[in-house]
Amino acid sequence: MVTSRTATAPSGSLAEFDRTTTRWGQITMTAALLLSLAAPIYLVLTTDLGITGSMIWAAYLAVAAAFFVLWFVEPITYFPVLGPAAMYQAFMIGNIANKLLPSALVAQATIGAKAGTKRGEFAALMAICGAAMVHVTSMLLFVGVLGTYLVSIIPADVVDVARLYIFPSIIGAVLVQLIATMRQARVTVIAFAVAIVVLFVLVPAVPALAKPATGIVVLLTATLAWFLRSRKDVAAPTTLVN
Repeated sequence: MVTSRTATAPSGSLAEFDRTTTRWGQITMTAALLLSLAAPIYLVLTTDLGITGSMIWAAYLAVAAAFFVLWFVEPITYFPVLGPAAMYQAFMIGNIANKLLPSALVAQATIGAKAGTKRGEFAALMAICGAAMVHVTSMLLFVGVLGTYLVSIIPADVVDVARLYIFPSIIGAVLVQLIATMRQARVTVIAFAVAIVVLFVLVPAVPALAKPATGIVVLLTATLAWFLRSRKDVAAPTTLVN
């Protein structure tokens, strides 16, 4: 009887942990969604910014075309490694692939915890907490304090010129990171070719396509990459099996 109670007690505690995590995770994510939409909705409804419903839907469709696949792929991909509790944290914080997921994997490997187990889930949970604390602290110190000081001592004309290159530099860094991560030369060439054709040929010929241009590039790139993919990689596993 003692052995039975000892064995079932942790199971009950873990079940209670899962129920609490699910309940408060859903409440927290819903609250975050409402808060994130509160400011844009307030601006649209109470100010005269000239934003129409068609503009909102066009912006939504452009974003959806670029990230629609990730909305389904990322949760399915990350869940086996992170578990439900860490998933709520990860999607609340962001930067999952390049910050939170590596932190979780390193923590699990360090203590020898397997992904998909409760031990692995708790390791991912604590690793994400640590990664978030390091990120927030570094942002406060290096961006909030040091960044503000640097901007105050840099000449105003230099700051004005630098602002022109902030967005291109960020996008360029992300682009290089994605290319290095994918390591698919064919897909990279297709993406660049499609972007150049849409930007310099299609949009000037049909100016109405300027807003959905991003979505068009994403859809065309995905379609062409599928039909122009290498057949050797697909045929290789079949050959080995036979």
